[in-house]
Amino acid sequence: MADTASLSTATDGVEGGVGLTALLVAAARAIETHRPDSLAQDAYAEHFVRGAEASAHWPVRPDQAPGGDASPLWGRFARYFGLRTRVLDDFLLRSVRTAGARQVVLLGAGLDARAFRLDWPSDCVIFEIDREAVLAFKHKVLDSVSAEPGAARVPIGADLRDDWAGALTAAGFDTTIPTVWLVEGLLFYLPPAAETALIDTVDRLSAPGSALAYEVKLEKDLTEYRDSPLYTSTRQELGIDLLGLFSREPRPDSAARLTDRGWTASVHTPFDFTRRLGRGPLPEENDALAGNRWVFADRTGAT
Repeated sequence: MADTASLSTATDGVEGGVGLTALLVAAARAIETHRPDSLAQDAYAEHFVRGAEASAHWPVRPDQAPGGDASPLWGRFARYFGLRTRVLDDFLLRSVRTAGARQVVLLGAGLDARAFRLDWPSDCVIFEIDREAVLAFKHKVLDSVSAEPGAARVPIGADLRDDWAGALTAAGFDTTIPTVWLVEGLLFYLPPAAETALIDTVDRLSAPGSALAYEVKLEKDLTEYRDSPLYTSTRQELGIDLLGLFSREPRPDSAARLTDRGWTASVHTPFDFTRRLGRGPLPEENDALAGNRWVFADRTGAT
C-alpha cells in the first residue's frame, strides 16, 4: 500500500477538478479487479486510490462499496468503467499484435497503468502525456509498489492545450511508423475547438496503419440528465459535479472529420459491448450514459 504522507507533495494534480475524476476511474478499476466476473485486471488501481487524501476512504473492493451493485455510483457507473477498460485494452492489444503498430500514445493518460499491466510486444514504445502534477503523483505511487513497465515507457509532462505534439516528437515519437492513439475520458472536458485541434494533430502525426480510439458525448443538452441517479450519486457521495466539469458547448463531429481525411471510423454505444461481452450497463430511464459513444478509427492509404 502506498504511503499517503510521502505522496502529499505530489497530489495536487488529482485532488480536485478533473484530476479527481481520475481517482474515480481508478476506484472503479480496483472494484472491477476484485469482481469474480471481472472484465479487466488492474492491480495498481487501488494503490492510486489509497495514495491520495481525497480518495483514501473510497471503496476499492465490491464488498466495501455502499449499496453494492444496486448503487448508481459503485455499481452501474463502476461497471461502465470496467467495461470501458476491457474494450480499450482489447483495442490497444489488437492494434499492436495484429495490425503491427509499435508506438502507443495515451493522451491525457491520467492514472492509466496499461504500460505496466498489459502484455506488450517487447519492441513497443508507450508515450504517456498528461500534466506534470498528475504524472508526479502517478510515479510516486508506482515507485512505492516497485512497478515495472512491460515495454519502453516515455512519460511526457504537457498540457494538451499547449504544444503537446512538439513535446511528443522531441521525446522520440516517429511520425513515419504506425501508431495507436487512445483518448479515454478526456474529450468531455475540452471545449469543441480543443477537441478539433487534438483530432487534427493526431491526423497530422499518424502514418498509414495507425489507429485511434476515443470517447465522446453526443447530447445537445447535458443538463437534461442533471437529476439522473448517476450524476446525483457522484455529486452527493464524492462531491464531484461532472456536469460542472464537462464542456457545455455543442460537440464537433470528429468521426466525420476523420473520415474526410481518409480514416475509416465506427461509432458504438457502450451498450453494444455490454451485449457482446455479457457484462456492463444496459440502457435505463433518465440515463446519463445514453449519449456516450466510443469511436474507433483506422488510417489507411497515403498521408
